[in-house]
Amino acid sequence: MEELTEVITAAEFHPHQCNTFVYSSSKGSIRLCDMRASALCDNHSKFFEEPEDPSNRSFFSEIISSISDVKFSHSGRYLMTRDYLTVKVWDLNMESKPLETYQVHDYLRSKLCSLYENDCIFDKFECVWNGSDSVIMTGSYNNFFRMFDRNTKRDVTLEASRENSKPRAILKPRKVCVGGKCRKDEISVDSLDFSKKILHTAWHPYENIIAVAATNNLYIFQDKVN
Repeated sequence: MEELTEVITAAEFHPHQCNTFVYSSSKGSIRLCDMRASALCDNHSKFFEEPEDPSNRSFFSEIISSISDVKFSHSGRYLMTRDYLTVKVWDLNMESKPLETYQVHDYLRSKLCSLYENDCIFDKFECVWNGSDSVIMTGSYNNFFRMFDRNTKRDVTLEASRENSKPRAILKPRKVCVGGKCRKDEISVDSLDFSKKILHTAWHPYENIIAVAATNNLYIFQDKVN
């Protein structure tokens, strides 16, 4: 294992083309392969990778760029990838850079040393599309999970907790403050519990019903019913 410089981290087949699949790597790249060309897919048809900004290079760059999950959109036109700090949406026809980039918890960038020491930096977060591919969801720490609306560009942070799991309880948006004095409805980045994390998420293919796994608890939420 010590001789390996790059490993496969996730893989998925295209939803409509049984011959096409993608796999991601620990170096932040995605390869699309076509089994019609060869049953042995050592060579890829397309290669997706975002060039690194030299000004942002650090000791942790390669670790946080490792892709933990890759998902085709239901339409089959887009790819979504999750690395440690971001979710990216790729157009299958554009390999040079992602179409959209969403910051999941950028406030943790200043905490990477601590997250490296407690091994949290190696956590593997999943990501998921809603049924219409218009909203994406992924997990974070403190039992928070994030939703991003691709059309309105709005995002929200919600919390899965026992207090919020009562029938008909409405989830209230949460905010994390960095430095300075936090407002009453905010939580300081220094107060986040990194032992509570949502790594696994799922979205019903036709209904606005989601499931999030928080350690040994599974929470199921649905859109507000009038």
